[in-house]
Amino acid sequence: MYSYTRAESRERRKLFFKGLRQSAADNVDPTIRHRIDRIDKAAAERGEQELNALYDTRGNDRQAVAQAKAAVRTASREEKAAARQALRDAEQQLKRSERAVNKAENF
Repeated sequence: MYSYTRAESRERRKLFFKGLRQSAADNVDPTIRHRIDRIDKAAAERGEQELNALYDTRGNDRQAVAQAKAAVRTASREEKAAARQALRDAEQQLKRSERAVNKAENF
């Protein structure tokens, strides 16, 4: 996964088109490729960190769902409604985090 900043996207796009024009003239400057590679490397590292953070969030949300299920099972009759609502909220948060991880992995 790559995570480019806006400045990196602009710089990469500018370098790409500069390299494209130079390749049409068969005179490609190797520093352009090196600069693009450096931008890609930084974006890949940032993307890896963001993906790991999403995995951690998903793991925490799974743990919250498990705890909420246990709370529903052990709740007294008066506390069951609140425990069920907490379970629904935890499941919705888990769905959001799983959706974010899937989107990041497939992007």
